[in-house]
Amino acid sequence: MNAVNSAVPVAEIDVSELTIAEVQEGFASGRFTSESLTLAFLARIERYEPFYNAFTFMNPDALAVARAMDARRAAGEALGPLAGVPVVIKEAMDFVGLPSTAGWAELSSRAGGFDLMPERDAPVVARLKAAGAVILGKTNIPAFSHDGARANSSWDGPTYNAVNRAIAPGASSSGTGTAISGSFAVVGLAEETGGSIQNPGAAQSLVSVKPTFALVPNSGVAPLAGSTRDVVGPHARTVRDAAILLDILAGYTAEDPKTVAAIGNVPAGGYTSRLSTTALKGARVGLYGSGWRQQALTPEAATLYAKASAELAARGATLVDDPFAGTDFASLAAQDMEFDPRGMESMAHDFELYLRRLGPSAAANSFAALKAKLKTDPFADDTLLGIHPKQLPVLKASLDDPTAIPDLSAFHAAREAYLTTFNGVMTKHKLDLLAFPQVWSDLPGIFDKTEFPATTVSEINIAGLPGVTVPAGQFASGAPFCLILVGPMWSEADLLAYAYDYEQATRHRIVPVLEDWPFAAP
Repeated sequence: MNAVNSAVPVAEIDVSELTIAEVQEGFASGRFTSESLTLAFLARIERYEPFYNAFTFMNPDALAVARAMDARRAAGEALGPLAGVPVVIKEAMDFVGLPSTAGWAELSSRAGGFDLMPERDAPVVARLKAAGAVILGKTNIPAFSHDGARANSSWDGPTYNAVNRAIAPGASSSGTGTAISGSFAVVGLAEETGGSIQNPGAAQSLVSVKPTFALVPNSGVAPLAGSTRDVVGPHARTVRDAAILLDILAGYTAEDPKTVAAIGNVPAGGYTSRLSTTALKGARVGLYGSGWRQQALTPEAATLYAKASAELAARGATLVDDPFAGTDFASLAAQDMEFDPRGMESMAHDFELYLRRLGPSAAANSFAALKAKLKTDPFADDTLLGIHPKQLPVLKASLDDPTAIPDLSAFHAAREAYLTTFNGVMTKHKLDLLAFPQVWSDLPGIFDKTEFPATTVSEINIAGLPGVTVPAGQFASGAPFCLILVGPMWSEADLLAYAYDYEQATRHRIVPVLEDWPFAAP
């Protein structure tokens, strides 16, 4: 390690809570290099990963990429804001050279199955590489990303919450949440169908951005609802870092035609351009109530929410109580299901398209080829995906011919109904944003059967609306409490500005104290 050209020995580099700006300042001052910083992060991972299990695979080329960034910097090249910055990506995202397992044992040679090796990076991964990021590895997910609270069904075992190992880490982006909250990397990529960006963000005291549907490409990401709901977004420890990462991810690519909708909807100055400590002054903020969802907050959650609401008011915001009262919004949800799966009718067809994109060298590059190699049909197993064909007749029919485009008219009608009511309420009350408690109760345990108590899943997923989580306190149990700021489609820059104002005034981020002693078995 002494051979690394760094002013500070690797062992003395404190990577905890480092921001992108602090990393770039360290590079500029010569305090550390990308290589020495990467080594410091890898040392932290080596120490704590056995007790948190954030990763499925490490990138064997990470140090080579870091050295290349150092060489380019030394040569005086103009470099981007992520050049040399250690980041992580969710397991579901294709990364050339590493398997794409979807978190399922049958798709992992390490677990006795077989590997799917992609020929191309997912566009979001390619954008990270183009920005010069050092991708340390892929982070753990449950099988098929199919859990709103935990990664326990992963072939690689559970991921633990960095804030408190006893608490559920939050949905399928658990590994990214733990990696960023635990300072295993600076920022990371998460992905959501129904809560998997916002839930781990809230569960691990992070800033996260669940973007407007189609703002960020999701091709090359193992889908649950790629055509209708799936979104990729940032996990970060600060609002500014989340905004910087969103700048890199957002916008049109021909590899994902639906992102044509993003043209004209990405702010010209980028997502950091509106960050201000006065953004909330004069803003009109809608508060959570039964008009949004007929689910009351627990007394403790209500107390924490009241305190956070008072903090918003202290920043100059005008609070509007339950603006959805008297509307049909709460009744738009599927009332007979705890999780509303509408939009997942496209799953089989989306998976067909995903497999084709892997390329001809992949072990299976069509739905039929994959099915022929599997020992288990995941759509016939209720512990995997089997519940959804029973809930969604269109998906059941689509499984007979995944190559055909399914009828999504019912989903489109549901999205339109949500947006009509949402936009009408925002206009009627002249609201700039909603600020809700991201959860309505304390968080469940890592091995409980309880669902994650989110307030905006699946409403904003079906509607395609953006949401930004920001730390806002802590339950008596030690579990984090976060706000989620929700706005109209394409309002991410404004939501980040409001979140920044709140973050800078309150500083509620919980900095985990990681533990590396042998834990007793649960």
